[in-house]
Amino acid sequence: MKPAFIFPGQGSQAVGMGRALADASAAARAVFGEVDDSLGQKLTELMWNGPEAELTLTENAQPALMAVSIAAIRVLEADHGLPIGKTAAFVAGHSLGEYSALAAAGAFSLADAARLLKIRGRAMQAATPVGVGAMAALLGLDIVDAEAVARQAAQGEVCEAANDNAPGQVVISGHRAAVERAIELAKAKGAKRAVMLPVSAPFHCALMKPAADAMAAALDEVELRAPVVPLVANVVAGPVTDPGEIRQRLIAQVTGRVRWRESMDFMAGQGVDPFCEFGAGKVLTGLVKRTAPSAHALAAGTPEEIAAVAAYLRQG
Repeated sequence: MKPAFIFPGQGSQAVGMGRALADASAAARAVFGEVDDSLGQKLTELMWNGPEAELTLTENAQPALMAVSIAAIRVLEADHGLPIGKTAAFVAGHSLGEYSALAAAGAFSLADAARLLKIRGRAMQAATPVGVGAMAALLGLDIVDAEAVARQAAQGEVCEAANDNAPGQVVISGHRAAVERAIELAKAKGAKRAVMLPVSAPFHCALMKPAADAMAAALDEVELRAPVVPLVANVVAGPVTDPGEIRQRLIAQVTGRVRWRESMDFMAGQGVDPFCEFGAGKVLTGLVKRTAPSAHALAAGTPEEIAAVAAYLRQG
């Protein structure tokens, strides 16, 4: 058995996330306390009690989701005796989840991960004025058709395939008018659905260049170590272990495509099974089922789910 540990991105947040982990485990409580201390912010108070609108702000959602993912990993390690370095074949995370994956695998500290994601969230929000950019989901088109639609819609503006999430599920990002044109072109090309997403900025496209510059500066200040498990990086959909290369991939990721479908394909091709999603929600579990249907996909976000995952991994 070659498990992969995968970590969710923005959109998986919900008020109350992580509360059951903190109630059940001292190891999880320590994670939440360290994140609060590192940010000088009662982030856990916001996570557990809301308001939802404030939790959803990019600068809060990103470190909050990472905190829940690391709390879940620490429960597996401390309470079930399954250290990541001896258990997982790969780690991977969707967008901000890449930071969770790296923190889980010891590439940087929990405190540094929280601070980096706070900076990343603010920088991504500030990269474009509100209303200038947009993102849309194109369902029922493959990546080649989605790229063609984006190119045709650009007309001198930015319009790019931002997330290749699963077969027939691509998200595009760019200037609002260009994204609106792409929606109409996608429908004409046979997309089952093409809809605007309720996001606050056009992530993972060239409009995020100021945020990439901010992350280059922030990452220069942080000690990066080789992860104990190879990272399957978003922008290359392949394994990375060198700290210098990881730094460059994290910078490129801000403007680059999240090649999630290809990442899942790579890991499945390496014999990975199961895929275990650590953190809030079950978005990635669903994407695994669409991309690698013969593999098992297990969610590990609550104490009960983590116990079930631990039992599954032990029997394998």
